[in-house]
Amino acid sequence: MKRLLFLALTSLFLSLPLFAQQEEDTENGVVSLAGREGYAIQTKSGDFVFKPYMMVQTAGHYNWYDDEGLDKAYNQDNIMNSGFSIPYAIIGFTGKAFDKVSFNLSINASASGARILQQAWFDVRLNRAMALRTGKFKTPFQNGFLTTLGNTLMPCVPSSMTTTVIMPYVLNAVTPSIMTGWDIGVELHGLLGDKFGYEVGLWNGTGSSTNAATKTVSDDWHIPSLLYAGRLSYMPLGLMPSTQGDPNRLNDNKILLAASGSINVESESESTNDTRAGLEAAWLYRRLYLSAEAYYMHIGFTDRQKIDDTFDYWGAYAQCGYFLTDRFQAALRYDFMDRNGMDADGFLNMPAVGFNCFFSSCNLKLQAMYQYIGRTGHKTQLDRDNDDLGLATHSATIQLQYSF
Repeated sequence: MKRLLFLALTSLFLSLPLFAQQEEDTENGVVSLAGREGYAIQTKSGDFVFKPYMMVQTAGHYNWYDDEGLDKAYNQDNIMNSGFSIPYAIIGFTGKAFDKVSFNLSINASASGARILQQAWFDVRLNRAMALRTGKFKTPFQNGFLTTLGNTLMPCVPSSMTTTVIMPYVLNAVTPSIMTGWDIGVELHGLLGDKFGYEVGLWNGTGSSTNAATKTVSDDWHIPSLLYAGRLSYMPLGLMPSTQGDPNRLNDNKILLAASGSINVESESESTNDTRAGLEAAWLYRRLYLSAEAYYMHIGFTDRQKIDDTFDYWGAYAQCGYFLTDRFQAALRYDFMDRNGMDADGFLNMPAVGFNCFFSSCNLKLQAMYQYIGRTGHKTQLDRDNDDLGLATHSATIQLQYSF
């Protein structure tokens, strides 16, 4: 049954018309270079362009945790994981050659291990309707993640995207989250009429934590144990910019509708097969930005694990941003997650409020947000206590970002 599901999904993606979504003004995925002269090296004919960029974020955090999960005998405090951080310190370059090849490389100096190499890819455009990208880049899943990193509505993406799920088994690796993130692979994409988009490809399925080839062949399905993923989008009013708030785009009217799906074959140290699906909607209308999406993950154990149980999880959020002035944007978000699985009662409510202040003359952006995590509908108090382990009940973040 699982193999038939994989074949059906693969056939669907490969049989669709070759449409694509390519962000021409935010191709590096970190900061938008649209309308910025900055510093660039290029030939007189424009056949070769080389443009460096950087982004540094410094943030202050306050996180307050409930008593459950804390051991007072070890003087564990309710206030933890607070203080100052550098979420991203990115330096990179992007460019194009002979109007056929575009490239991007970025290093995140605030990360460690293989994650220091945040992105490294090149893109070969066969024509406007078809291009091939290979390297380390964003997997085609979740609009909140695919948004340009420096242009998000709040300094922290929805918790339902990044929070690990809960299951009653100890795996050989970290329990997964719904988000697939950065990964190494190859992707086919293109563009038709500035309205339809597609991305379909293969990735290692190991995320950004390794830059090596570590995968094998599936014991259950007898296919390469990789991440098979694709995304389809429709933009009836033209290409949707990958931003959730930009003071230079206060006259736009763009709409995005998208669907995505993936199968991570024998992920998590060959212990599970993870199937994901998502729906997205976004509207950028002058000073207003609205978006909502929902995503689902099914986890099934491999035969060698000898576990018949399967688990289903889902999350969703809706958010709104509005420019009260040309430089000040207010933000609201409601985030939801069924973290303990659809077979168990209870879920997490995670409302958040924030604001953004843009200093466009010097490329500074100040962001602030507050989030509360509530718990609803659990069958027992123990279930309620376990559902938010590791998550702060009250959290506040102030972040200052500089980019060029």
